[in-house]
Amino acid sequence: MLDEPKIKVAFAIAATALTLALLVGGFFFLRDVTRAPRIAIAAVALIIGVGGVWALFFSMNAIAELFKPTVRDRILPYVFLAPAVLVLGFYIVWPAINTINLSFMDRFGNEYIGLDNYAFIFTNEAMLVVLRNTLLWVLLAPTVATALGLLIAVMVDRFKPTAEKITKSFIFLPMAISFVGASVIWRFVYAYQPPGLPQIGILNAIYTALGNDPLAWITLRPRNNLFLIFIMVWLQTGFAMVILSAAVKGVPKDLLEAARIDGASEVRSFFNVTIPYIQGTILTVLTTIVFLVLKIFDVAYVMTSGQYGTNIVALRMYQEAFVQRNFGRGSALAVVLFVVVIPLLVRNVRGLKETRG
Repeated sequence: MLDEPKIKVAFAIAATALTLALLVGGFFFLRDVTRAPRIAIAAVALIIGVGGVWALFFSMNAIAELFKPTVRDRILPYVFLAPAVLVLGFYIVWPAINTINLSFMDRFGNEYIGLDNYAFIFTNEAMLVVLRNTLLWVLLAPTVATALGLLIAVMVDRFKPTAEKITKSFIFLPMAISFVGASVIWRFVYAYQPPGLPQIGILNAIYTALGNDPLAWITLRPRNNLFLIFIMVWLQTGFAMVILSAAVKGVPKDLLEAARIDGASEVRSFFNVTIPYIQGTILTVLTTIVFLVLKIFDVAYVMTSGQYGTNIVALRMYQEAFVQRNFGRGSALAVVLFVVVIPLLVRNVRGLKETRG
């Protein structure tokens, strides 16, 4: 007759293995299902996901309970982290590895072609325009949004509490809008109608009221890139303002008072005291917006679909992989984005640790 402890050990291990098998099997099942209604697929995914994770935590906890209290207390955090790490490893790390592998293959993923896809990215004339546009986005959008956010944060810090709250609410409001929603709004702002027709676009309505002919703003190369970048600035300035406002309020009053006693003007105090004190927060905000800009897809897709010289890396990646069905080039572009984004992510994590420290 089997001992009760051995039965518990066998049950806990078997339950964990079975749960992992069900989660993995559910992933492949959902991946291969194409004809079922989307609502049914979503319901099954919810049941498998929530139920599977609950069962996994339950079985892992059962394993932890088998150890002595001193040992259990030490391993319990790792026991509860293990399922999340395993799931992330399967659903994130594995697709990333597969994408890197595909980037060295032909359009259908049938044979390896070496670095041909990467050579195309950095030598093709159209791709060079894409890289140039992306670089323009990275340089301008984060810098302008962060600078405006900091300027507004310093200005509203001098307002009365009620006026400060109202001002911040209006400036932060675009953050509540999705990128697609914001792009639709700005399509109406930039909307163009031929001369003689009513101008429904706000910009052209004002422009024609001043005696000028209407302009198709988003087709004007290369300035149209600036018009699209402005949308990102409009969206992210509120984010920068809120974070930097908290940082500005955290500057010790003693430092500012000492600077004033030494005869420093408000401008000099700002650049010599406030900026150095909050430079870590500024860098974090800047890199966060850069991170978002590198992934931006919605604005360019909704506004121009990459036409008129406005294509960017994330949109071109989508076009290569899912429109032209060239999975090799699409994967190569994804890898390029991945390589650029990872250092920024590491920088943000380190900055967060330094701030907490």
